[in-house]
Amino acid sequence: MDNGMMSQVMAFASLLAVVVMALVQLVKTTVTLPKNVVPIVGLAIGIAIGAAAYPFTELELVLRLWAGGFAGLSSTGLYELAFNPRSGNTK
Repeated sequence: MDNGMMSQVMAFASLLAVVVMALVQLVKTTVTLPKNVVPIVGLAIGIAIGAAAYPFTELELVLRLWAGGFAGLSSTGLYELAFNPRSGNTK
């Protein structure tokens, strides 16, 4: 994969991240989930949205799935970083 293709994937992922973040928050508020499952839910939603975004981009399916996965994982992290600051250390 060349740099131009990766740039397109990352640009598409940044657009998808907003939609994925909203959907993950919707799932978190409607369904009781353990906190350690939320990134997996974000990944699944991101991949699904990436696959469903066929009419909006000319990227191949595999690249759209990668972009959706990146968007799912980054949207979960961005929300946690912005709205749920955590203090302390990890184990």
